[in-house]
Amino acid sequence: MPAVSALRRDLDRAGYYPELVADVLDVALADEDVVAHLVLPETTLDDVELRRHLTVLVLTGTRLVVAHVDDVPANTEHSAGDAAATTEAVPLSQVRSVGLTHVVADPARYRSGRSRPSALTLAVSWGSISRVDLEPASCDDPHCTADHGLSGSLVADDVAVRVSAAAEGADAVRTAVKFARLLSRATARAAR
Repeated sequence: MPAVSALRRDLDRAGYYPELVADVLDVALADEDVVAHLVLPETTLDDVELRRHLTVLVLTGTRLVVAHVDDVPANTEHSAGDAAATTEAVPLSQVRSVGLTHVVADPARYRSGRSRPSALTLAVSWGSISRVDLEPASCDDPHCTADHGLSGSLVADDVAVRVSAAAEGADAVRTAVKFARLLSRATARAAR
């Protein structure tokens, strides 16, 4: 199945405004061929309402296209609410890092080539967005009341997605691992 057809099938399966998502991706892809993709729907329930979110990562031969789609709550102007769809196209040569966290259940029984992670977190950084985490600085003296200022870290926070076998199924984790491998390979080539 051609990659674009597989992407469309996964958008339809996610069921979150597939026509809208396909159209905004079409604009961002600008007729470039799809190498691989990852479609991650997420539904959360806060104190008041149900919120849906969709993240789509699309790898082409030259770029990583990232799409985020969110519900915008109803208001006085739009009683049905809106959806906001944002895309960003990042040249592979500008991707700074591809970070992977593999979660493995019962690691003592792990067998190379046969065991699979139960979850995978994929974090991709290209320097577009950074987050500053600050906390009060302190010293070792438990009786000290001086203000030692703040300490913290600057963390790249462009996109991070987590896929879990418990939530999305083992096939979704395998798909995420495959996508991560292809993205890692593509960014390594682009860095040369």
